[in-house]
Amino acid sequence: MYEKITGENAYQVPMRIYPAVHYTMGGTWVDYNLMSTLPGLFVLGEANFSDHGANRLGASALMQGLGDGYFVLPYTIGHYFVSSKQPKPSASHAEFKKAEADIKAFTSRLLSIKGKRTPTSLHRELGKLLWEKCGMARNEAGLKEALKRIPELRAEFWKNVNVTGEGGGLNQSLEYAGRVADFMEFAELLCLDALERRESCGGHFREEFQTPDGEAQRDDQNFAYAAAWEYQGPDKAPVMHKEPLVYEEVHMSTRSYK
Repeated sequence: MYEKITGENAYQVPMRIYPAVHYTMGGTWVDYNLMSTLPGLFVLGEANFSDHGANRLGASALMQGLGDGYFVLPYTIGHYFVSSKQPKPSASHAEFKKAEADIKAFTSRLLSIKGKRTPTSLHRELGKLLWEKCGMARNEAGLKEALKRIPELRAEFWKNVNVTGEGGGLNQSLEYAGRVADFMEFAELLCLDALERRESCGGHFREEFQTPDGEAQRDDQNFAYAAAWEYQGPDKAPVMHKEPLVYEEVHMSTRSYK
């Protein structure tokens, strides 16, 4: 199949591998039962780090999904249900009522805009922007350009989106629009995080930081940490929390693809 597509015999010429977006996924920490640090939240397949860490190669990633789904989780999640007796939250709790009111207001706002652009068109424009400015290779100028454009696109979304249907029943257009609204927020954070990390490491390649022969140029002195961003509210800059990466047995080194 590869030879048919490329005209090259893979037994004679090394196969060319194209880096796709899913290569950049790091994955959530899980224990041997596939449960995250949040009790009751299990994470399967590419979404967890267990087999692949920060790098994903398509075929092996599919095998991780199959392995987790067929052979691990069926034997571990049942134990959690049996051994964990969680109290059922009350629907009269203040936080429950607040969440319910927030969702109703969010839904009503989406349905009331009645603009001229579909959620799909806005989603595609956002995706194209990220692919070009925050893809496998990115640079400071492109990231700053994206950070200028994303708030404009988000404002366009909340002013001109058109969500068809109603909010009283199943409405896939409404569900999709809600996800696109989330993407608008996450896209900005993704670009901000990429701009902050002034090095090339793993799936994150900043064009300004590379060796003379084109390999990634790490900066372990300043960026050997895991980071989490804390949401501060609308129109407020998020706050970064850092946790130093300390390795006692394994030393960090530059990955070379040559």
